[in-house]
Amino acid sequence: MKALVLEEYMQLIYRDVAAPELKDNEVLVKIKAVGICGSDVHGMDGSTGRRIPPIIMGHEASGVIEQTGAAVTGWKTGDRVTFDSTIYKQDDWFTQHGMYNLSDDRMVLGVSTPEFKKNGAFAEYVTLPQHILSAIPDNVSFTEAALTEPASVALHAIYLAGLQEHDTVLVIGTGMVGMFVIQLLKIKGCKHIIAVDTDPGRLILATQSGADHVFTPDDPALPDTLNALTEKRGADIAFEVVGITATIQQSIDLLRKGGTLLLVGNISPAVEIPLQKVVARQLKLQGSCAINGEYPEILQLISEGKLNVKSILSAEAPLSEGAEWFNRLYNKEKGLMKIILKP
Repeated sequence: MKALVLEEYMQLIYRDVAAPELKDNEVLVKIKAVGICGSDVHGMDGSTGRRIPPIIMGHEASGVIEQTGAAVTGWKTGDRVTFDSTIYKQDDWFTQHGMYNLSDDRMVLGVSTPEFKKNGAFAEYVTLPQHILSAIPDNVSFTEAALTEPASVALHAIYLAGLQEHDTVLVIGTGMVGMFVIQLLKIKGCKHIIAVDTDPGRLILATQSGADHVFTPDDPALPDTLNALTEKRGADIAFEVVGITATIQQSIDLLRKGGTLLLVGNISPAVEIPLQKVVARQLKLQGSCAINGEYPEILQLISEGKLNVKSILSAEAPLSEGAEWFNRLYNKEKGLMKIILKP
């Protein structure tokens, strides 16, 4: 089969590879659409340490079941499916306590670390355990279904935040996941959403996605507006969807005492935290890891027309052109956000 392989850091090659072997509890999925995630782009240069070559990346995808393993039940050839990015064990302690995203020995599709390697969906075919599959509603396209993964990441973070009806919420970083956080906050009834980003074009899209106020990080009107909305208390919740020291520190500065910081972005392996501010103001720092069962709700919201996942879509292109699109994203070409590749 054909696949886009990260042969070495910064070297993506579209070439023939061996088709994956099908295990009894797995299905073979013919990929119809697969998204380039920001983590793939950052992984390409080795900076994250989570894409050790050689590896076939890609974890946001959808397709059609081509073949089922001997022990598979409830799925058949021809079923339209999307799938979680986390491959977890069902008998794990964390899974059995409702936290499969934290399960021991879990793997992430399209990721390779010193602990595990699982080739992903930048390929014609991928094998997956049956328990991570979700059926695609008839009125949802393969492209939309491939975008279920980043939208589910956003919804998981929102559920961890403990959102209240009258909360004033910051979203720092309006990339793919940040934009879905904004849309989903609006769907959940959030009245005051403030988006912050360095890119004016993304701030326009953030407004279209439901942000009530948008600012660049250095805009003096940002703290003024926040103070006016909260009687000078600060934001109740901040979603940090970048993962660098500067944005995390700004998020902390803009939170009220007792506020909650959702750490969603993880570009940097380590950041500096102003510990005394966190302790003295009794802030809650909550990490948000991947997805924990949010796929069905996201697929339903897409099917009902409430969540517009294609709002972040910049282009669709053949998988054979994937290396070019990766480079354009890596070089931060203006106007590009989400690229869907099609084998």
